[in-house]
Amino acid sequence: MVLKKSLLYVIFSLSTTLLLAEELDTTINIQNVPLSNLTLEKALQIMKSNNLELKISKFEEEMKAHEAEVAKGHKYGKLDLKLQALRSNDAGNVFGFKVKSREASFADFGFSDFMGAIGQGAQQANGNFGAFSQGLVQQGGNILGIEPKDLNYPDARNHFQTTLTYMVPLYTAGKLDQYGKITKALQTMSQLDTDKLLNEKIFQTTKTFYDISLVDQYIQNLGNIVSNIERLEDIVYNMKEEGFAKDIDALEVKARKSEAQSMLSKATYNRVLAYQYLSFLLNKKVESIQNLDTEAPMPKVVKEELQENNLDIQKAKLGLKITDMAIELQKANFLPTVGAFGEYGSTDNNPFNDFIDKDFYTVGLQLEWNLFNGNIDKHNLEKAKVENMKVREQVELAKKGIYLKVNKLLTEIKSKDAEIESLTTQLDFASKVYENYQERYQEGISSISDVLIKQSKELEVLLKLLTAKNDRNAKVFEITSIINKGDV
Repeated sequence: MVLKKSLLYVIFSLSTTLLLAEELDTTINIQNVPLSNLTLEKALQIMKSNNLELKISKFEEEMKAHEAEVAKGHKYGKLDLKLQALRSNDAGNVFGFKVKSREASFADFGFSDFMGAIGQGAQQANGNFGAFSQGLVQQGGNILGIEPKDLNYPDARNHFQTTLTYMVPLYTAGKLDQYGKITKALQTMSQLDTDKLLNEKIFQTTKTFYDISLVDQYIQNLGNIVSNIERLEDIVYNMKEEGFAKDIDALEVKARKSEAQSMLSKATYNRVLAYQYLSFLLNKKVESIQNLDTEAPMPKVVKEELQENNLDIQKAKLGLKITDMAIELQKANFLPTVGAFGEYGSTDNNPFNDFIDKDFYTVGLQLEWNLFNGNIDKHNLEKAKVENMKVREQVELAKKGIYLKVNKLLTEIKSKDAEIESLTTQLDFASKVYENYQERYQEGISSISDVLIKQSKELEVLLKLLTAKNDRNAKVFEITSIINKGDV
């Protein structure tokens, strides 16, 4: 039972991240050009240029770069060209169109009807100015009540207007500058996210190489054990023929052989999963690799370099700078903003007709200053200051926390090194003990159960050694990722 639990632990520890590959392989179109005898260095090169998650992250980077340019562009203002083509018989519109085109006349006000009434009065006065004046007094109300047809019922008119408008911020109390700095910092943050993802993919690719190497070594050792059991099976069969062994001995050996073959089958399947996951990481089908030494080399850890290169610390420091910018941004809310406006255009009932003669312009300035909004700006500023203090403490926490974590990993690696050395010695001893008990069985000194117990001990130590190497490698790769040293 202990042996089976140890085997399950090793299988799951070697494929913690690998078990997703079977599902992912059905949804991701992996290029079907198989790679054989692949080295770790070559695999890392392919992964950097071909990994799908890295490609997506780089697109995010590119979008942040465009956002930074958008923020920068706001400083230069906005220039719009507008072309309008209208037709209307609405009295207000037609009169307005004519005024815009500088073509309005007194006739457009209905003066023809007014002048007709005046002329009729003058004719009736027959040159008598007094009678004319008296007639105006008597008929003035009627004259003013005339509804001029030219004004109220104009003919439909076309209206073509071309307008060029430019609006530019002159003073924003530093808001646009801070927005530009923040978006640029967010672009840098996106680059750090890509670097962190790259570190993770280097970690996964390298660990998968070492996992495959460990599994291959495990399969080789299991193959030797199966061969030893088969030799023992032959010995038992021969001794049974001579009457020195029982049927139960043969059954025990057969059961142990079946168990070892089952473990070998699981290890082989686990190797297939590892190759599937490696193919997913590289987005290329991998057929075989060049195996590595099963113990990864230790990276050199320097405290100053750690605090300088660690990506989490870099992100925390950048976050602190962003909160500094956010404080300046909130301060700008207490100051006015000034903008300029300029417009130039021309209108007529025909497009681009007499453009210069009928052109117009408008220029202006606008100052906007919020004097009171319920102390909202004040509290937003205080909130930004508190956020800055919080992030400042987070930077210190990140520095100390990362160094503590590295020290913990270094201690655990030293412990694993000692465990591996001990288990290597134990495995060598267990192999020799098994061989000795096999000879004792042939001599009739030990039972087949004793032999198989010793063989089980050999297998148990082998599993423990494999687990210890796997755990050690994972911690080494984690340290490499933390100190941001790049490829292992």
